[in-house]
Amino acid sequence: MKDRIFIEELTVFTQIGVYDWEQQIKQKLIFDLEMAWDCHQAAETDDVQFCLNYAEVSDFIINYVQSKSFLLIERVAYEVAEQLQQHFQIKWLRLKLAKPQAVAQARSVGIIIERGEI
Repeated sequence: MKDRIFIEELTVFTQIGVYDWEQQIKQKLIFDLEMAWDCHQAAETDDVQFCLNYAEVSDFIINYVQSKSFLLIERVAYEVAEQLQQHFQIKWLRLKLAKPQAVAQARSVGIIIERGEI
């Protein structure tokens, strides 16, 4: 399967960080995702029921991340990837998670993970 659905620059605000002051505020995280999905039936039928609904995926990520507090972006990335694969039956995904301005001299820092097989 070579079809991929993508979501770019999905912005979520949550409590994240290892410092005490970080647990008192909400900080921005930015998600970029690629998800393997067989789009053949959706393309043939023009029927949304056969799509990986990117609006539902986006809402799921936003609600999941905003409902918790985290210390590390690694935990966020691992949990979100696992939840997406389970909830939406996604066989493969690539998730890039950025924490802008976490390092003063860098625009952004983050993690990129891949899960599953294409």
